[in-house]
Amino acid sequence: MKLIESQAKAIFAEHGIPVPTGRVAHTPEEARAIAQEIGGRVVVKAQVPIGGRGKAGGIQLADDPEGAYHQASRILGMDVRGYKVERVLVEQAADIVQEFYLGITVDRDRQANVVILSAAGGMDIEEIAEKHPEKVAKLWLNAGLGLRDFHIRQLAVQAGVAPELLKQLAPIMKTVYQILLSHDATLVEINPLARLGDGRLVALDGKMEIDDNALFRQEKLAALKEDEGDHPLELEARRRGLAYVKLDGYVGVIGNGAGLVMTTLDMIQRSGGKAANFLDIGGGARAEVVRNALEVVLSDPDVKSVLINVFGGITRCDEVAQGLLDVMRSMDVKVPVVVRLVGTREEEGRRLLEGTELTPAATFQEAAQKAVAAAQG
Repeated sequence: MKLIESQAKAIFAEHGIPVPTGRVAHTPEEARAIAQEIGGRVVVKAQVPIGGRGKAGGIQLADDPEGAYHQASRILGMDVRGYKVERVLVEQAADIVQEFYLGITVDRDRQANVVILSAAGGMDIEEIAEKHPEKVAKLWLNAGLGLRDFHIRQLAVQAGVAPELLKQLAPIMKTVYQILLSHDATLVEINPLARLGDGRLVALDGKMEIDDNALFRQEKLAALKEDEGDHPLELEARRRGLAYVKLDGYVGVIGNGAGLVMTTLDMIQRSGGKAANFLDIGGGARAEVVRNALEVVLSDPDVKSVLINVFGGITRCDEVAQGLLDVMRSMDVKVPVVVRLVGTREEEGRRLLEGTELTPAATFQEAAQKAVAAAQG
């Protein structure tokens, strides 16, 4: 479950983390009234559970209430990476001197929470982390020890944070860690955590992701779960009974089994590509299920190729191959589709695919490489 910025900031404020003054508006008139209450310059921000709002034009400054009205009129209803904007956050504009990134998330590979701190926060933090990893400090926590003062000092030194900011930074970092634990979160992120002209550190943006399996004991958060916070393709997949998560890549992924799909995402990454989605069709691979899965994946304009990865246990690979061919003949598929079949009657299944519009692959790595090459080519 992903919280939008205004929801995350409400939790931050409740726990004492400084945030700008502001409220949510659903109409341009509400935005104008909120700006009038705040006074002075404001920022109008699209409220959708995905990054890239600024680059998409979903974050705009306004000098006065009328400006807020016009910006809200433009932003409300716009599409931000597949999400329709149905509300905006109108809040006091900040006099930013420096932007930091602060986040705590779960590193499943190391089975530990990792604290991430950088003195180069803002919109391009992902690019900075990739091209200048030395500017991003990371610390993996021992669950029994938690986050201690010496951890914070160590991270601050590594990230190049000025010593005079530690008095403000330390309690914010401790609070973020406590929020992560108390809310069963898998991610708590502040980007940017800004130093303002008056010297204060303020959370100008917020992001939280909650473990769905823990919502039974997070009643307040469960009440915030709304369909409008989900991507339209996720809603459609849910309607069709599919386990689908929208990602930000370009290789569509379909597999039978969550573990197999997760491994497929990793192999695509190792092959130099990025997955567009997670889609698990379950233990079987019946033609109708595959048809539904393909229709959902191909509805994503970001998808440039599709990788179908099926393990035939009880399900026979030749039956899966025949089902795929039947589905492809009835659909107008305009992107390359790579199929990897392994398990019961896999050789027979691959023979059925030879000479067809589907591209067979014998190994996991070959399938990922072909799908990535097809998407990039």
